[in-house]
Amino acid sequence: MSVEVEVDQSDLAEMVEQVWESYLDPEGVSPLVQTYDEDQPSEVHSSVSITGSWTGHVLYASSLAAARRAAAAFLAMELEEVSEEDVSDTLGELANIVGGQVKAMLPPGAQLSLPQVVLAPEASARFPNTQRISGVYGLWEGEPVSISMWQSSSDNKEEGA
Repeated sequence: MSVEVEVDQSDLAEMVEQVWESYLDPEGVSPLVQTYDEDQPSEVHSSVSITGSWTGHVLYASSLAAARRAAAAFLAMELEEVSEEDVSDTLGELANIVGGQVKAMLPPGAQLSLPQVVLAPEASARFPNTQRISGVYGLWEGEPVSISMWQSSSDNKEEGA
């Protein structure tokens, strides 16, 4: 059984801005510029699942170029030094950080999974029986980045039973 999510669009946008300012753009020279385009392309993905008092997922998706840039910023490396493992680790951490912030706003009983990372096109990163309930969509130095929340639709069926 799941409660109605207490994290809205503005809460998620604030969390993403905090992550951006803290980890990816501490000098404030390269912000995530929101486009509000839910259908922007992506090549790599990371997610965490939340279960318990709310059931759903927090998904980070971006182009590979944005993911490499994020890894370089997050790990304080030069872009040329970033490996596929660095990209994977960074994407997992970004999903984990935002997922942890979402979990903190939910009623007690929510649990956060370990991050899952998929270095493949978006079609392979969908969650069955879910509905997107919130998202931040933008460009970072011209590359697409999105952070979205997906709620399990099977929860609604259980509550009505």
